[in-house]
Amino acid sequence: MSSDRAPAFTMRQLVAFVAVAETGTISAAADRLLVSQSAVSLAVTELEKALSAQLCVRRRAHGVHLTPAGESLLARARALLQQASEIEDEMLGAGGELAGRLAVGCYTTVGPTILPPLLSEFTELHPRVSLEFREAMADELGERLEGGALDAVITYDLELPPAWRTATLMTRRPALVVPAGHRLAATPGPVELASVRDEPMVLLDAAPASTHAMQVCARAGFTPRIEYRSANYETVRAYVGRGLGWTIMLHQPQLNRTYGGLKIVLLPIDVPDLDPVRLVIAWRPDVVLSRVVREFISFATARVSAL
Repeated sequence: MSSDRAPAFTMRQLVAFVAVAETGTISAAADRLLVSQSAVSLAVTELEKALSAQLCVRRRAHGVHLTPAGESLLARARALLQQASEIEDEMLGAGGELAGRLAVGCYTTVGPTILPPLLSEFTELHPRVSLEFREAMADELGERLEGGALDAVITYDLELPPAWRTATLMTRRPALVVPAGHRLAATPGPVELASVRDEPMVLLDAAPASTHAMQVCARAGFTPRIEYRSANYETVRAYVGRGLGWTIMLHQPQLNRTYGGLKIVLLPIDVPDLDPVRLVIAWRPDVVLSRVVREFISFATARVSAL
């Protein structure tokens, strides 16, 4: 399209379409936008006419499902609306104050330690930023980032799509986690991981953490005897605190007590050629990042290393 020809669709139509896509129903989109359902339905229909494409399928009692064309449009529509919002803020004289939407995802084991101070400090600095947060497993985070529901995700650099762009927040090394009364708890230096090969293991059964833990054990020369499994980070730590087994987690010295107050010990391990793992903030390379997202990436990169 040449720069002197206006598009056949409007911003209001894009807003209605994005609301329908994100909420899943016409009624929920109407509630979000504080307009009637008929207004939302008409806006989406007019957008489809303007683009000569069916964007969604409306099924009674089953909500709205995007077509491939709708899925393709969604990420572009979000980016366009973000840029329009930034233009409006700047032209209305917001004094350079950062404003807009920010949707961040976080891998479940990182949420309790990294995210609370990071998000609270960022929103305190930029109160006009509307923050959405999602804590989830790696596969869900990936789907939401690829689908445009998230602007960026904070996760470990394990099995990430090679196309994603990343910035390193910090590095962590795998550690052996044992209860306070364990025979190795007072060991001053790195311990041989194989020394617990005959003891029961409590596995954090959440990919990619589970895959990484098994790889670490394999590099140490044994297959662990898994007695308990849980996808919940705190449950695994609680089991270890109760003396039900050991586990492997990335070293976080501040997490030396369980949710129930039991002491656990994180020990460095002696495993040949064991590389540290990067904690990163990741985003898609094919998306134009808003000013809000760019500022958050810079803030997180500078701030997390100090936590």
